[in-house]
Amino acid sequence: MFAYRNSNRTKTAGAALAAVLLVGGATACESGQNDGTGKAAAAQGAGKGAAKGAVEVVPAAYLEKVKVKSQEITSLRYSMTGTAEGEQFSGDVSMRLKPSVAMSMKMTTSGEGGQAAEIRLVDEAMFIGAEGKWIKFDMKSLDPALTKKLNGAGGTANRTGENPGDRAGELLKAKDLTFVGEETIDGVKTRHLSGTVTLDDLRAALASATPEAKKRQEQSVKALEAQGVKKLTLDMWIDESDHTKQVRTRGDAAKGPVDTTIKFLDYNQPVEVAAPPADQVTDLAEMMKGAGQEQG
Repeated sequence: MFAYRNSNRTKTAGAALAAVLLVGGATACESGQNDGTGKAAAAQGAGKGAAKGAVEVVPAAYLEKVKVKSQEITSLRYSMTGTAEGEQFSGDVSMRLKPSVAMSMKMTTSGEGGQAAEIRLVDEAMFIGAEGKWIKFDMKSLDPALTKKLNGAGGTANRTGENPGDRAGELLKAKDLTFVGEETIDGVKTRHLSGTVTLDDLRAALASATPEAKKRQEQSVKALEAQGVKKLTLDMWIDESDHTKQVRTRGDAAKGPVDTTIKFLDYNQPVEVAAPPADQVTDLAEMMKGAGQEQG
């Protein structure tokens, strides 16, 4: 059941806000640039042992294609499952990037205190709720100090707003980047790439990011730091259209392992998201204003 007591509401809202701040910046993806580390050459060398006549697979080249292809994304849908901070979670996301950002994210956590909630982003306002009750966050008018506080409570939610270009840029920094093999995911033929990145590698990836992507990825790194994660194992499955079909992220955090799988369902299909009915919505700004008057 969705908690509406103030303490639980703030915690839940913080996670939601952190996720939306990350997703909201997803309108821009990095361009496909070589990172200058010679990784592409190293990847080509890794394929020299292939049988004569076989097509060499160059992992870095596929990731560069994903980054370029991600610039064409106007909308996407994906599902996610995993474990983080001792809790199992699952969710479904529909997100429009152009011409304006809109999103619907349905999340469920299991175990003691498990909750189900939906997050919607419409016209720069974020709504979080369940069972016909919603809280509204006006992203344009929220106090910066409150935004920072709520964002800091976001924890693992920072990695739920997936951008294929971001993940490809991160994996390009892996010194052990390898081609695992060809695999079929839900009937789709893919190439499976894998590698390990440290937080320093993730910071290095920021250098070639656009301003929007840089802000989004900085939030992700801070969230990982807060969880005590020092390195991640990234796996990407890339289809024949140079789109990411699946991403798996694994790491060790202070409160237990982090293991998240994102499965992309479609790209560039119509996504419409509407605000909840007005009579079901409580505006956070009005709620905070009322609380301040009572304390006064």
